[in-house]
Amino acid sequence: MAVNVKGLSDNARKTAIAELNARLADALALSAAIKQAHWNVKGRNFIAVHELFDTVKARLDEHVDMMAERVQVLDGVAVGTVEKVAKTSTLKEYPTDLTKAEDHIKAICERMRDYGEKVRAAIDATDEAGDADTADLFTAASRTADKDLWFLESHLE
Repeated sequence: MAVNVKGLSDNARKTAIAELNARLADALALSAAIKQAHWNVKGRNFIAVHELFDTVKARLDEHVDMMAERVQVLDGVAVGTVEKVAKTSTLKEYPTDLTKAEDHIKAICERMRDYGEKVRAAIDATDEAGDADTADLFTAASRTADKDLWFLESHLE
């Protein structure tokens, strides 16, 4: 039996769970891509970029956890296994042959922009479905993604 502690309509709950799991897959894929970049980056600004990747990943992972926990609050199942993420993430696959800092930053920025756009669409979808709390969660994730994109893009100037 579904427990609906938030008093949401069934449509709002189902919409939110679907949006949360979709963005969870993208956030987990992005997190893995950032770690790939962190492990393999080389160049003149190595330590700054290496540490920035860890900082960006840590902030993203906070939102990953909030998304998964929100699914649970809505009586859903958070889907975050490596196998499911690989099948359901809508982000472009991260190349494993990059080493230069600039190339990694560009690749992460491309995926961060895509992730941010999809999170903003999820804000609208969950708000229109009547779940202001999930829309607010996505707003926080969007704000963090925008800030981190700015940090990353600043290294390309």
